[in-house]
Amino acid sequence: MRKSIIDSITNTVHDLNKSGLVDDITMKNIDNLCIPEVQEYSPQKIASIRKKLSLSQAALASIFNISPSTVQKWEQGNKKPAGASKKLLDIIERKGLEALI
Repeated sequence: MRKSIIDSITNTVHDLNKSGLVDDITMKNIDNLCIPEVQEYSPQKIASIRKKLSLSQAALASIFNISPSTVQKWEQGNKKPAGASKKLLDIIERKGLEALI
């Protein structure tokens, strides 16, 4: 339900922006407010993201400021990323590693 409301609002504001009724700054603010929900990451998905970026477990851990054993536990399914780590995974999956560096 939340996604359909957000989509409806952003589509309406995008149309208003194209019509010249909403300026670009307001459009950007609306887009920033409608941040997508962060998904859960399976061990396979985490490993896939890391490998796609050509990172070792230690390198990913360094970027996230966590221990390499934590990344290893994520990929083994013994632990799940939460909070900031889950958000960082979402960012690098959507926008690439450059978004963090």
